[in-house]
Order: sequence, then structure tokens, then C-alpha cells
Amino acid sequence: MIDETNTDAEALRAETAEAAPEVAEHDAATARIAELEDQLAAAKQDVLYAQADIQNVRRRAEKEAADARNYAATSFARDILSVADNLSRGLAAIPSEAREDDRFKGLVTGLEATGREIDSVLARHGITRIQAMGATLDPNKHQAMLEVPSDAEPGTIVQEMQAGYMIKDRLLRPALVGVAKAG
Repeated sequence: MIDETNTDAEALRAETAEAAPEVAEHDAATARIAELEDQLAAAKQDVLYAQADIQNVRRRAEKEAADARNYAATSFARDILSVADNLSRGLAAIPSEAREDDRFKGLVTGLEATGREIDSVLARHGITRIQAMGATLDPNKHQAMLEVPSDAEPGTIVQEMQAGYMIKDRLLRPALVGVAKAG
């Protein structure tokens, strides 16, 4: 019986010796598979980050292109506003007698038509006048130049010295205003 036990033990040792390389190969293959799966997961994550970055760059470029289209005329519009201001001041300076005089009636009508056309062109390009009179002072749209004693509530705009304008949703030029003074 002892011989059988020794023989069984020797056989088990021989099988284990034969199986050990197979087990070692299997463990190495499993480790390699786990390593490759980790690399694949990292590569997938990198691809997702790269796609997100590309999408962000595309959105940013589209926004910049839209802003360039919408606000390209900003400096030109500022220059035209000074022309419109001078025309308005000129029309306001014409006395009522001259407006009724047949010699100046055509000139006044032409100047008024020119003023309306300038307003129309500005509106077509998204440039709108800021309504200031009677509104509460908004530092994002108005620039207070002076305080005026008034019966109006303090902070209310009671005088407009220069019209303000917006281009789309951005301030082109603040309105220069006089604000009601407290008591």
C-alpha cells in the first residue's frame, strides 16, 4: 500500500509539473487580456474626450463666425451714428418759420427724409435706439452726465443729451442722460 501511495504521489507530482506551465500560461494570458482591456478602455475614453473637444471647437468657431457676421458693422455704425446725430441737431435747429417758408420747405422735407432713411438702414442692420426718457437709469445702457432737480422719482431719466443705440443685443453707444435728483 505504501508503494501505491508513493506511486500516486509521484503521478500527482508529474501531473502538477505538466499542468504548471499550462496554468502559468493561462495566468499570463489572463493578465495580458486584462492589460489589453484596460488599454482599450483608456483608448475609448481618449476618443470620447477628443470628440468632445472637436465638438467644442466647432461650436466655438460657429459662434465666432456668427458674432463676426452680426457685429462686423460695429465701428462703421458708430461713425454713421455721429452723422445721424448731426443731421438731427441740424433739423432741430431749423426754426418753425423756416419750415413753413416755401423756399426752405423742400430742403427741410429732404433732410427729414434723409433722417428717416438713416434710421431705416440702421434698423435693417439690427441697430436700435435706446428709449431713455422716463426710464430708470440703467448703467448698462445709460451714462448719467448730470443730476437735475425734478419732481420725478430719483434715478429717473428726465433729459437725454445724446441718444444711445444697441446693435442686436450689445451696447453700441450708451445714452448720455440727465437723471432726476433726490429732494
